[in-house]
Amino acid sequence: METKQSPRILISRMSAIGDSILTLPVACAIREHYPDAYIGWVIEKKAAPMVRGHQTLDAVIELERGWFTSTKKIRETKALLRPHQFDTSIDCQGLTKSALAGRLSGARQRIGFAGKHGGEISRLLNNVRVPPVFSHITDRSLELLIPLDIHSPKVQWKLPLSPASRTWAARWRRTIQSNRLTVLNPGATWASKAWEADRFAATAKFARDQYGYRSIVVWGTFEERLMAESIVEQSGGAATLAPDTDLHHLGALIETADIFISGDTGPLHIAVAVGTDTIGLYGATRPGDSGPYGQFALQKAYESGSRTHRRKADNTAMRAIEVADVCDAIHQIEAKRSMTKVA
Repeated sequence: METKQSPRILISRMSAIGDSILTLPVACAIREHYPDAYIGWVIEKKAAPMVRGHQTLDAVIELERGWFTSTKKIRETKALLRPHQFDTSIDCQGLTKSALAGRLSGARQRIGFAGKHGGEISRLLNNVRVPPVFSHITDRSLELLIPLDIHSPKVQWKLPLSPASRTWAARWRRTIQSNRLTVLNPGATWASKAWEADRFAATAKFARDQYGYRSIVVWGTFEERLMAESIVEQSGGAATLAPDTDLHHLGALIETADIFISGDTGPLHIAVAVGTDTIGLYGATRPGDSGPYGQFALQKAYESGSRTHRRKADNTAMRAIEVADVCDAIHQIEAKRSMTKVA
């Protein structure tokens, strides 16, 4: 399919902070292949912080959740999108709302998924459908660029962290009296994605005793802070409570760390994007679909069933992951670093 050298392209990825981060390589690949393109991204506001200000984007169109639930809101969204004069839209989510945004933008070429990843009525709204070969969100999203003559692009993130947040993180890092830092993230959007507090604490002890790591425990909500405090209390002095952060300061803090350990949440993918060695813990989702890209992912059991079931399930599958499994992953990271130094 022929594409002009200055296309006007809309990326549609509406929700989930982690999934939006996993889609950032799409914007990077377009910008590298078409340096003169006008690139926009339509996204719901809750997921926007890690997209807003990205160096590859000319526009970020932020929508309220539920923007597609009334005729009035749909008309308002159309009025926001049309002035950008997009000629191509890329539906990286495969849902009705993400495909609808492309349709409302007026883009004549609307690229989306064929098959099971083209969910709901997205296949009817998109007119160029790509059957993905890969299952991981990042890889299959990049496959949508094939109609734009972009094949097997380099995976880049270029997470938009401000200089101020990096300066703050460097200053805070100096308060930790250790050359090695592990960040533990016990937070989980679903109960079925949560690992136990005592296991995080035991991991912090291991990292300290075996490799001299100091651990900090990050948190977002009040409930997550309570769990973080429990981990610190059980860690025998191996862990410290992290300060309150927004996503940008959290990303900058993770960037100063040597290892990041977490369940399947947005911060896990932030860690990958900033280049920190990452260990992902999986039970209710599959690493093959949304794992820490190119990093360690541990899964011993899977909570099968519909998304609704998995969202409401307990963390039985997560409890199958033992402390020893995570400690072994730390061993492997350390061994790899030792080999790199020798080489």
